[in-house]
Amino acid sequence: MLYILFAIVAIIALVLIIASTRPNTVHYERSTVINASPEQILPHLIDFRKWAAWSPWDKLEPDMQRSYAGASSGVGAKYAWVGRKKAGAGSMEVTEVDGSGVKVDLRFIKPWKSDCLAGFQLASQPDGTRVRWSMDGPNTFMGKVFGLFMNMDKLIGKDFEKGLAALKAEVEKG
Repeated sequence: MLYILFAIVAIIALVLIIASTRPNTVHYERSTVINASPEQILPHLIDFRKWAAWSPWDKLEPDMQRSYAGASSGVGAKYAWVGRKKAGAGSMEVTEVDGSGVKVDLRFIKPWKSDCLAGFQLASQPDGTRVRWSMDGPNTFMGKVFGLFMNMDKLIGKDFEKGLAALKAEVEKG
């Protein structure tokens, strides 16, 4: 029995040691090409009311509580949400907009607190516009431990891919 206890303690210690070596920040990114100009895409990114048509998280809980404040779109536009089960809670604010993209201050409250910077970079190319969606933030110790057992890039990347596909469909339908 004592050997089992020591083995469990050793495994836990090993997990904690390995987790402590993980990076202190995270970066997630996906991209797609949309057959439209940056000027046609920007309105879908800078107006949070339009996110319901393409955001993968809005589709998780269509009946979640939403509130909007600040500017109606562009810099100063604010959005907050509170989900009942899957979407958690948090807020976003558009902090920068120019012809090459949008930056959003993203603050998660639930399921855990985290302040991130989300961005959409737009680059014209012959077949449309490459839209790159990224998110950068801190990698907390619990995030590091969780990351040992779950591939967070794959998990979040899947949501980014769904969102970009929906954004593409929304913009290209006119």
